[in-house]
Amino acid sequence: MRALLLCSGAGKLRPLQLLAGAGLLLCLAGCATPGVDWTARVGHYTYDQAVTAMGPPEEQAKLADGSSTADWLIDRGYTYTHGGEPGPYGPFYPTYPTTETAPSKFLRLTFGPDGQLTAWKNVYK
Repeated sequence: MRALLLCSGAGKLRPLQLLAGAGLLLCLAGCATPGVDWTARVGHYTYDQAVTAMGPPEEQAKLADGSSTADWLIDRGYTYTHGGEPGPYGPFYPTYPTTETAPSKFLRLTFGPDGQLTAWKNVYK
């Protein structure tokens, strides 16, 4: 921030500088999230901290023993269909269209009755 203040000359941040700084902070925060060591956070991380860091979960459930699970979307899946490739008799006899599908990736965190993280895993739906 000090460098931005020095660049402005008048000691005030210009709107473009604020926007660039905010974009840089968001990029750095987004890049840091996937590298989290969830195993190290077991027993030392709460549901409230998870919501603060990642926003509200896509799905959550309360279990009979008082614990709860919550799923956060990490990577959205896709379905992609493309036309067939030329068949053995040339482009006038194409093969059938091909469809590729990848499931969505979710981070599932399990919290004990005390709200502390007890387990985590990646789930594909």
